[in-house]
Amino acid sequence: MTPIDTTQLTAALDWRYATKKFDAAKKIPAATWAALEHALVVSPSSFGLQPWHFIIVTDPAVKAKLLPLSWNQAQVTDCSHHVVFTVRKGVNEAYVDKFLARQVELRGGTVEALAPYRGMMTGFLANITAAGQLDTWATKQIYIALGQFMAAAALLGVDACPMEGINPTGYDEVLGLKGTEFSTVVACAVGYRAADDKYATSAKVRFPISELVRHV
Repeated sequence: MTPIDTTQLTAALDWRYATKKFDAAKKIPAATWAALEHALVVSPSSFGLQPWHFIIVTDPAVKAKLLPLSWNQAQVTDCSHHVVFTVRKGVNEAYVDKFLARQVELRGGTVEALAPYRGMMTGFLANITAAGQLDTWATKQIYIALGQFMAAAALLGVDACPMEGINPTGYDEVLGLKGTEFSTVVACAVGYRAADDKYATSAKVRFPISELVRHV
């Protein structure tokens, strides 16, 4: 892999903003979307357990149902792809075993040889379950995937708008998640900015680096 240079990285991140108005006529090409979907799949997570499921909404009828559950933010209906990040609730030993079986499938070896690793993971999960923090821990992982997805989008010249201003329970109903092991956490609309979105050229409002970063 040949790394991009620092100028390319900073330019992409400075270009990115929370897009307020998408060009509804512009759709993300299939190859570009495949790369963004790959970015989701390879996102890092604690222990690599991936306690999530990503729902990609492109059907206009489904988008229309999600619009009133998103404070009527037009990004939901005008974007090319609306990504819903859902968390896997109640991660347990059976799920750990599924993950380890997949690891053996891809890397070789045996499940038996991974017993110490299994014990570490199940012990951790037991502790946070007892503390009532299991689903909170899993939910935090979602934001790692969201961050990676948005950075990847910026590097590919795709606009994004992360959205916590949604009704998760309503999303669950529309997307058929009620009664499943998944529930909605956050969404991210992606596509291409409209030419008349005034926020596209607005300066980023950030505190000086001296106030945000400290070296020790």
